[in-house]
Amino acid sequence: AATATAIAAPTGTSSYKNFVKSSCGTVGYPKLCVQLLAVHASKIKQSPQQLARAALAVSLARAQSTKDFVARAAKFRGLKAREYAAIKDCLEEMDDSVDLLANSGKELKRAGASKGQDFQWHVSNVQTWVSAASTDATTCLDGYASAALDGRLKTSIRSRVLNVEQVTSNALALVNQYASKAGSSNAP
Repeated sequence: AATATAIAAPTGTSSYKNFVKSSCGTVGYPKLCVQLLAVHASKIKQSPQQLARAALAVSLARAQSTKDFVARAAKFRGLKAREYAAIKDCLEEMDDSVDLLANSGKELKRAGASKGQDFQWHVSNVQTWVSAASTDATTCLDGYASAALDGRLKTSIRSRVLNVEQVTSNALALVNQYASKAGSSNAP
C-alpha cells in the first residue's frame, strides 16, 4: 500500500501542474503565469478559484514590492523635478494598485462562498478592481514614457511596473476563467 501511495503522489502533483499549465495557456503572458503559479500547484489542485486566488496573491505581492521600491526611489537625492514628479505619480498609482488587489483577494473569497446573483456581484467587483489595478500600472508606465527620466532608475522602475502589469493582466484572465466556469454552475 505504501508503494501505491508513493506512486500516486507524483501523478496528483503532475496533474495539478498540468492544470496550471493548461489554465495559463489562455492568458496574455503564459510563461510568466506558469513560472509564478506552478509552485503553488499542490495548493491550487484543479480549482479555478484557487488558481485565481493564487494569481491575485502573486499580483498583490509584486505590486507591494514595486510600491516599496518606488517609495525608496522618491527619496533619492539629486532627482530632477520631472523625475521626482513622475516617481510620485507612479507611487500613487502603485498605492492604488495595492489597495485594489488586496480588496480583490478578499472579494474573490466572498464570491466563493456565494451563489447566483451574489456570486456575480462579488466577481464583477473583482473584475473591475483588477482591471483598475492593471490600468494604474499602465498609467505609471505612461508617465515614465513622457518624463525626462534616464538611466538605471528609469529602467528599474519600468521593469518592475511592467511586471506588475503583466501578472495583473494574467490574474484578470484567470479571474475571468473562474467566473465563466463557476458562473454556469452557480446559476440561481
